[in-house]
Amino acid sequence: MVDLMAAETITISDGQFKKVISKRSVSLLQMANYLVQHKSFKEILTRPLLGELMSKSLQMEELLDTYGARNNKKWQPFRLLIATIKQFSNISYELLHIKHSLPAYKLLEIKKDFLGDTDLALEFSGSVLQQTAMQMINLAADMGLDFPTERVDKNTFEEDLPQGRLPRNLATRKIETVSETVILLATAFLNLADESELVSTYGQTKIEEAGGHVSDTISEENLRQLELRFHNLQSLYDTYVSETEVEDMDENLPTLRGHISVVLHLLIIATMFAHYYERHVHQQTINTKPCQSLLVNPAELIKMLIEYCLNYTSSYLSSAQKMCQQMLQKYAEIGEIEVEVPRYRGFHVRPSTLVAKIVLHYGSKVDIKLGGESYNAALPLDIFRINEKINANKRKTLAREIIGLDVIKKDEGKDIKSIVYDTILNLAKAGKIMIYEQPLNLPDELSSKSTETCSVLNLVTEEIARLQAIGKIDIQTDLTVKFIGDKRVLEDIKLLSESGYGEDNFGNNIALPPEINYLRK
Repeated sequence: MVDLMAAETITISDGQFKKVISKRSVSLLQMANYLVQHKSFKEILTRPLLGELMSKSLQMEELLDTYGARNNKKWQPFRLLIATIKQFSNISYELLHIKHSLPAYKLLEIKKDFLGDTDLALEFSGSVLQQTAMQMINLAADMGLDFPTERVDKNTFEEDLPQGRLPRNLATRKIETVSETVILLATAFLNLADESELVSTYGQTKIEEAGGHVSDTISEENLRQLELRFHNLQSLYDTYVSETEVEDMDENLPTLRGHISVVLHLLIIATMFAHYYERHVHQQTINTKPCQSLLVNPAELIKMLIEYCLNYTSSYLSSAQKMCQQMLQKYAEIGEIEVEVPRYRGFHVRPSTLVAKIVLHYGSKVDIKLGGESYNAALPLDIFRINEKINANKRKTLAREIIGLDVIKKDEGKDIKSIVYDTILNLAKAGKIMIYEQPLNLPDELSSKSTETCSVLNLVTEEIARLQAIGKIDIQTDLTVKFIGDKRVLEDIKLLSESGYGEDNFGNNIALPPEINYLRK
């Protein structure tokens, strides 16, 4: 039994450690030899070979780390080579998975050669593996490690795959609510696609536009978080849809599954590229490390990360978004809700834009109705037109509010400027007016205007309306509007309304509920 605590305090001799590594590295060096012997790695790069490389390099890396090779001058270069073999055999395996799975994914057509670019990515990762294998063989020889006496037979890692698929003869599961299942998945995909800010930012970027380097945004941490969310979405599909009758009822569902899966695998590859760049390539510029600069061309690595992984992720997200919107339209259940208009400022730029973003997010038709007129909720400018009716209503009710305060009778003998100021303060105290300018300055010419009782009300009303028009104050409204359309869209609009349309009474941004947080992206 090994005493792990005591092992931390014991220094192992180089001879002892070399003996351990020699025994454990034989099979890995045997496969490295196999890679180097074949100039065209395309013929030998198979999943059986890559699987073995991943397994052996992972075990070797763990063994080296257990003994602290990462911080040992002699063994650190060897450990870096092992890490590169592990990472790029994993990347190559993922690329081969994509290549073999493409027919089953049923991906929507895009204006790019995905298969051809996948082959180019494989050529890049395969060349890194081959160069690293050569470096490892040379370094192992210099370090006096034992070499394998037997060569790997080519047939060992062959992947001779016949065409076709096994018959689908298991009974399918039944789901009572087909529409709810489709809506659940389509909505989840749309929300996640809209929240994938990293992908949308760099999705169409070329390496030249990125400045030839990876920004802080394209980090392993950010990519891994996004990868995990798409993994969860794929699990959601497999739990509720796979092997059910729903897949046969809606041909879009298998296509959606294919897009979720291809995006997931592209993000897995992107995360590994970012990890390697941050852990090994970028660190090279800070700490000089032997042999590492010869393994991976940084510009090529970044090019693959941005132009292959993120570009194609963006393309397949965009194409599937349109399909999901069509799916929601197909299963849309029409309803209506009545909500308050924004209390003070009405449907100005921010609330109009947020409402339109919700509608465009789902791709459904939604109408707004007020006073017998209908407006298109997908168009911010059309929503903005509702303010004409809102402001007309404000002016109509303003006179009633002023009369209700009875300020004119109480302020007999005062000039109009004083009456206006007192009226605004009283209305603000009653919550009928919001003052945005503090202190509120009124024009001096008001004092010279006539204060005859018959004209005071009109003069006060006109001045308050003028102050509203120039944005110094705003008048409360208790109007409501009706939204008519897909119930799923209406649910989000209702949440937005209950959250003050994303702003407080002074027009400042406030937090939105998590369900509609995609609006802030």
